Amino acid sequence: MSDTKTGLAIETIFSADEISERLQALAAEIASKRPQNLLVVPILKGSFVFAADLLRALYAAGLTPEVDFLTLSSYRKSRISSGQVSILRDLDLDVHHRHVILIDDVLDSGRTLAFAKDLISARGAEKIETCVLLDKRTTRAVSIEPDYCAFTCPDVFVVGYGMDVGHRYRELPFVGRLVD
Repeated sequence: MSDTKTGLAIETIFSADEISERLQALAAEIASKRPQNLLVVPILKGSFVFAADLLRALYAAGLTPEVDFLTLSSYRKSRISSGQVSILRDLDLDVHHRHVILIDDVLDSGRTLAFAKDLISARGAEKIETCVLLDKRTTRAVSIEPDYCAFTCPDVFVVGYGMDVGHRYRELPFVGRLVD
């Protein structure tokens, strides 16, 4: 695919069909553990498409979790993390004594997911698990591994399927990388 506005090509890494198939399996894996008092917390903005599709797959697998949203940022409009995580929008629901699954788009440095996990833990969640669309095998700034992962991803900047650069490309139905 080519972006007519920027002249950049977008190379597909994971197709829409591959993502859909993997999410069904991921939801079945989560449902097989029979989580109780489940609260799913997508970390916005990048995970919104992944979270929506995963929630529908969880429903098809027999789960009916509550959902709340946490908006965190370490990138802003850049392709490089600032190293500082900021809360842009906090949760509305109480996590105390809940089984919480944090949903994130990409696990790379680990800062955002570790920050969210520490925040939810400090608020008294009974159990916290993490689920990521993409696990980039790169040097982490913090020690964290996902409990659930859809795909291992090459260490490249990705767009599509909710993920962006400068607020563009979120609408793509696949995960890709920009190619000059």
